[in-house]
Amino acid sequence: MGTKEIYKNELRSAIRDLNERCLYSASKWAAELLMGIVIDEEKNIPVRNKYLKVDSSTRRRSRTDESSSAVGAGSYVSTPVRRDEYNDGMDNDYYVLAKSYFDCKEYRRAAHVLRDQTGKKTIFLRGYSLFLAGQKRKEEENIELDGPLGKSDAVNQELVSLEKELYVLEKKGTIDSFGLYLYGLVLKEKGNENGARAVLLDSVNSYPWNWSAWRALQSVCTTADTLNSININNRWMKDFFLASVYHELRMHNESLAKYEHLGEIFGYSNYIQAQIAKVQYSLREFDQVEEIFEDLLRNDPYRVDDMDVYSNVLYARECFAALSYLAHRVFITDKYRPESCCIIGNYYSLKGQHEKSVMYFRRALKLDSKYLSAWTLMGHEYVEMKNTAAAVDAYRRAVDINPCDYRAWYGLGQAYEMMGMPLYALHYFKKSVFLQPNDSRLWIAMGQCYESDQLHMIEEAIKCYRRATNCTDSEAIALPQLAKLHTELGRSEEAAHYYKKYLKMMETEEREGPDMVKALMFLAQHCKEQKRFEEAAVYCTRLLDYTGPEREQAKSLLRGIRLEQSSSPAMDVDPYPL
Repeated sequence: MGTKEIYKNELRSAIRDLNERCLYSASKWAAELLMGIVIDEEKNIPVRNKYLKVDSSTRRRSRTDESSSAVGAGSYVSTPVRRDEYNDGMDNDYYVLAKSYFDCKEYRRAAHVLRDQTGKKTIFLRGYSLFLAGQKRKEEENIELDGPLGKSDAVNQELVSLEKELYVLEKKGTIDSFGLYLYGLVLKEKGNENGARAVLLDSVNSYPWNWSAWRALQSVCTTADTLNSININNRWMKDFFLASVYHELRMHNESLAKYEHLGEIFGYSNYIQAQIAKVQYSLREFDQVEEIFEDLLRNDPYRVDDMDVYSNVLYARECFAALSYLAHRVFITDKYRPESCCIIGNYYSLKGQHEKSVMYFRRALKLDSKYLSAWTLMGHEYVEMKNTAAAVDAYRRAVDINPCDYRAWYGLGQAYEMMGMPLYALHYFKKSVFLQPNDSRLWIAMGQCYESDQLHMIEEAIKCYRRATNCTDSEAIALPQLAKLHTELGRSEEAAHYYKKYLKMMETEEREGPDMVKALMFLAQHCKEQKRFEEAAVYCTRLLDYTGPEREQAKSLLRGIRLEQSSSPAMDVDPYPL
């Protein structure tokens, strides 16, 4: 039996196990992954996926990582599924009734039905039902005390009893991997991350196909040191986990290498395609991201998962028509998904209707109060509306959910900069640039902060703008700023150097920058002062193409150059007639 067939059989078995235990999110993930494996004989087509072919630059970046991260399929440790272990209670009428109640979201009724059952499966479903019932009541108390978007000290009242019961079962060795997963959730909810990490690690090592357990483990592996400290059995699911964690830890090249390796087996997986798009979005490779999402929607037109990332790309590129079409599509598909509300919010934001945009972001948060993107995007809208207090609150809620969200830290910096508090702004900009050091916008924001009248730390600003030029400053802000600051410091040669680079960048990209006239005028005057008359005349001639006072200044400079040239005995002919 080939490797692909083995993986398919493992996933089919896992889907049954997960469905039986009402772990529907993990079951959906496994089912989608199953469809991503295509065996050659099934369709008589080569197993490849154009979406997994990252461009040559990406390949060059990840080349050094592939040798260490890509593990051959033949070296994975196999884990046979013992059906007798996971099937106890399958024909139990109590279990069938409890599962029916669970599916109708009557969690306490489900737990009550199973109160006297002792099988491993029934213990898990009863505990999981109580856990979700406690979470549901906690959210209700939050709404009752502070509204749908408020904060409160409400806790899950079932955690204490569940922890005691699961602790005893673990010590006796009578708990299975699903029970360990539940135990890990309980410990994590109580704030015991170390204990949760150890228990969840045991869960994924004993049963590696529960993606929900991997995701829970990822949530307590927030640093590279923590990740390196855990010992995960070498199974193919480990690569999915590592790829996801690498992305979260901003190790983007390593993440891409993992997904590319996994694509050799799961060549048609929509999940892998979407994850590659999200990694490339973090790298700001918007062309590739847009192409992947367009093909994803062609293959899966009713997909809502991850489409909020696509909407962010369309927003950044100001694609009104495409964003309008995407917003309409998700509205028709499922308008009460948090992702759908975010996409519609982005659409109204692009139209400049910020109040309506905030309304949809708030709706997304009513559906999921921990939906990170909605908090951050709502903060951006409040900044546009000049409501800095509300913006700060939204950004703080975002960093409470995920302290590694650089966009929220950057937003806090913007808000405090608007309030005229550059030291506070600088503190938050530093946090954002630590998390995302390859984003030129963050370095430029720091540079502008140092440049402010209150700080006036010009040398520090220059360092920030230099870093921005090394991070693909697509908006061409850093180069003219560097030239301006060097001019203020009397460093005319350095200023000329950066103005020349700026002009070359504009010419290469065939666009007119806002500082073109200033750059040409400075270079014309600088070259004239340096007696480089021919070069100065070239810049003056380019200025003649503009209307306004700069045209007259250019003519005046050319006359000055002519006078300088005529006074030179080596020059008999006027090369620059007006």
